[in-house]
Amino acid sequence: MVTSKIRQRIIGKGRGAVFAPADFLDLGSRASVDQALSRLADQGVIRRLTRGLYDYPKQSTRFGMLSPSPDDVAKAIARTNNQILQVSPSMAANLFGLTTQVPSKPTYMTDGPTRTKTIGKQVIQFRKASPKTLVGAGQKTGAVFQALRYMGKDRIDDRVIAKLATALDGNDRNLLAKQSKHVPAWMHPVVQQIVAYA
Repeated sequence: MVTSKIRQRIIGKGRGAVFAPADFLDLGSRASVDQALSRLADQGVIRRLTRGLYDYPKQSTRFGMLSPSPDDVAKAIARTNNQILQVSPSMAANLFGLTTQVPSKPTYMTDGPTRTKTIGKQVIQFRKASPKTLVGAGQKTGAVFQALRYMGKDRIDDRVIAKLATALDGNDRNLLAKQSKHVPAWMHPVVQQIVAYA
């Protein structure tokens, strides 16, 4: 019973979804969830990435099973440990097209301990960060603050303002203005320019 419910939910999430037993505890006890996931992995429905972490792999006709996105893996790990997750400054800058450099190891700021998690060939880093660094975590606004950190106050020009402003909708801009009281003072005028950008 638990197995079929878990299977339905996984399929509903679609290929590429990454999850942990904690995501299914509303459907049954920890033991029954573990058993169901183990059964689904044995049947080849899902793939065990590492202890306590699974995915519903995307398939490619050319390459077979594809690796899960580091972002999805990091989010599943953070959910399991009830931790806040924020992209690193360099990842945020890349996300908004402010730099073409792709970090070699995806790095996330968190309120949990600093550690490295290896999933297959992927190495994902988690760095313990201060509450100020985690403002807006999990939202577009958080990534904006991180992108500004990456650029630094001396490298922020009209191009940077325009790129960040056009990536946000009205709600994001309102939220950015609200959350900006928790970030370093040098960001305040920059945030005002982003919010007022037309």
